[in-house]
Amino acid sequence: MNDALNSLVAPLGRLAEVELLTGGQFATTYRVTLADGERVVVKTAPVGTDGLLTYEHDLLRAEALVYGLAAELPALLMPRVLLTDFSRSLLPSDALVVSHLPGVPLVDAGFGPASSDPRTARAERGTGAVLAALHAIEGSAFGYPCGRQEATWAESFTGMVDELLEDAARWSVPVPVDEVRSALARHAHVLGDVPRSALVHTDLWAGNVFVDPGTGAVVGVIDPERAFWGDPLADLVGVDPMGREPGTPALLAGYGPLDVDSPSARTRLDLYRMRLCLVMMIEITPRRFEGDWVEPHRAAVTANLHEALAALA
Repeated sequence: MNDALNSLVAPLGRLAEVELLTGGQFATTYRVTLADGERVVVKTAPVGTDGLLTYEHDLLRAEALVYGLAAELPALLMPRVLLTDFSRSLLPSDALVVSHLPGVPLVDAGFGPASSDPRTARAERGTGAVLAALHAIEGSAFGYPCGRQEATWAESFTGMVDELLEDAARWSVPVPVDEVRSALARHAHVLGDVPRSALVHTDLWAGNVFVDPGTGAVVGVIDPERAFWGDPLADLVGVDPMGREPGTPALLAGYGPLDVDSPSARTRLDLYRMRLCLVMMIEITPRRFEGDWVEPHRAAVTANLHEALAALA
């Protein structure tokens, strides 16, 4: 692997050191130190595609696209794309090389609750500000940057959920199909309340937000490979996938004016929770997750899905 990585980063310099980074469940990520001391991050997609959900094909290409859009917007605090290799000639899968960010992931910063640690509140406000800047980027359609797109959000979101139900059937994952379809049919009209497509990160939890551990200031944002063009409210579910509230007060203060309390907004938030829970339930099987955490995780996701469905019923 080092020989392939050396060839990949050769246009940037000679490879001196490689460190495999853990924590992700999709891509394989390396921190690479070059001979001149510069550090870069290399991400490679899974080699086999048989364990991918339908929407997960070409995710690194989507990530590169989002980083390209962010390059002109410093407020997004995203890495710069240094190299891409989608030829699959140097490595057996897509590869993306980006700049190395400062700081540490918020999940590892050791901050206390926002009520007792001002660094946490600052990090949450900063996350809200990043989301607001991201959502100012408008698309010409709704859907995945490198996948299926539609003219309306209702068509796009319904298609996203349909694909997930097909994935569940493919891997024989038991999900409440009838309840999901009923919720979609009952509430499709509220999806029409989204007139413009915004760029939605979808996965901006505390592991993908980098902060200054001394101050709590947000210094970087990573992993937008699951982004889509859609409703900004979906990002409030991605920030806290297992929560029931649409963001913390500090995050919403950092974001600025945003309707999270109207009947339409509350219903859409539950629809997005439903979708994300389906993703988390289904991916366990094809990815063959292992460890003591898997069954408690499955149980928590299942409970959260049924809470969302109950609210939608």
